[in-house]
Amino acid sequence: MLILDSSCWLEYFLDGNHANQYAATIENQGEIIVPTIVLHEVFKVVMRASNEDSALAAAGILQQFTVIPVNENIAMYSAKLGQEHGLAMADSMILATAHIHHAELWTQDVDFKGLPNVKYFGKP
Repeated sequence: MLILDSSCWLEYFLDGNHANQYAATIENQGEIIVPTIVLHEVFKVVMRASNEDSALAAAGILQQFTVIPVNENIAMYSAKLGQEHGLAMADSMILATAHIHHAELWTQDVDFKGLPNVKYFGKP
């Protein structure tokens, strides 16, 4: 299982310098799961950067994968991880979802750098 952090999806949707890094995994419909907070962040940023139609198209692609809602376990575990690693709420929810679902987390967000089961790519 794999989770792409919002930063990776945005790189892909906004055709950033490293979009190709994620394209093969996304387009081959790998075993990706999408935390609902990632859906929220991607929709919000794409809408701001482009328009609502583009944001809806991006959300449609994310929804082709399994979307994981926030439940009680994720909420409480994310609070613990946030406190342990000094993560913001969204980041701790993404990390908690990855841990609970035994998924590797790909990210360009330096806040995740060095954490277990995280593949950090760095921002372009």
